[in-house]
Amino acid sequence: MYYNKVEICGINTSKLKTLSAEETEELLTKCAGGDKRAREELINGNLRLVLSVVKRFAGRGSPDDIFQVGCIGRIKAIDNFKTEVGVKFSTYAVPMIIGEIRRYLRDNNMLRVSRGMRDLAYHALSVKEALSKRLGREPTGAEIAAEMGEKEDAVTAALEAIVEPVSLYDPVYSDGADSVFVMDGIRDEENTDEHWIESIALENALAGLGKRESAIINMRFFRGKTQMEIAEEIGISQAQVSRIEKSALERMRKAIN
Repeated sequence: MYYNKVEICGINTSKLKTLSAEETEELLTKCAGGDKRAREELINGNLRLVLSVVKRFAGRGSPDDIFQVGCIGRIKAIDNFKTEVGVKFSTYAVPMIIGEIRRYLRDNNMLRVSRGMRDLAYHALSVKEALSKRLGREPTGAEIAAEMGEKEDAVTAALEAIVEPVSLYDPVYSDGADSVFVMDGIRDEENTDEHWIESIALENALAGLGKRESAIINMRFFRGKTQMEIAEEIGISQAQVSRIEKSALERMRKAIN
């Protein structure tokens, strides 16, 4: 639901334009025919789709940067979408947006280590090598720290800091055209891309409802209220609630299918 104002990239997301499924389809057809104004309207419309994807990457990089990268993915989806395929645009666009964001995160996943910690780590490596030769075995962290006159925790932290982490976006195989990344081999049964796309499609369908329809669906299916309870709360009859609910569900069904 989009009741709250959120600022991202200087944009008040509560005022973003939402295109209906019919408008999107019409603009995509015009765009495929070379209509530049239709393309521009598509780019500026339904940016909530990008925001829906961006929310899934919360805490990983700058939200503004990820939003802008997501917009690039959406533009690529618009330019490459084929209306004759018979697939909903959102179903096609979401994986494109996800892919663009994943590439950005993969390419900007450098872990920055302070100069002081890096110098301490390299000194520790030098001492470790010297101790290994002298002792005839690999020295412990405590022995390295004692030789350096440093605290063991500080030396251990410095050595761990310069070890390059295995990123989920590190390629494990490439055939020259495409790559397989570490994260591709990790399966999450609950948060699959399919569930993700379904969730985003549901959010978009809800966003296309009127204020009263949206409130009734929210109370009915997200807050577990009965039609009678809703009728009493908003001051209309139970029969009216039933009609509005039925109409809203039908509109959502058409938007998703």
